[in-house]
Amino acid sequence: MKREEYIDKMSKRLKEWSVKIDELESQLGTVSTDMKSAYEQRIRDIKDKRDAMSRKLQELRGASGDAWKTLTNGMDNAWDDFKDAFKSAMDKFKKAA
Repeated sequence: MKREEYIDKMSKRLKEWSVKIDELESQLGTVSTDMKSAYEQRIRDIKDKRDAMSRKLQELRGASGDAWKTLTNGMDNAWDDFKDAFKSAMDKFKKAA
């Protein structure tokens, strides 16, 4: 995959997942009061991971040569970490609902 294609793909993913985070956040009203703070913390953690991915994407835009390859590997790993965290949070919400 070419550089700009990769950056575009990851930018679109970030936007899509930001919408999903917003949807997750909107479900906080359905969670019991005693569980709410735990879910808010999970959402903050997911947002932190998203923000880290956004920073990595900015690094990718300015990277060249070998740095580009190293950063794409890091971005792919960050993406996997983000997806896992989001899936875990969704599973917890479904169990609580």
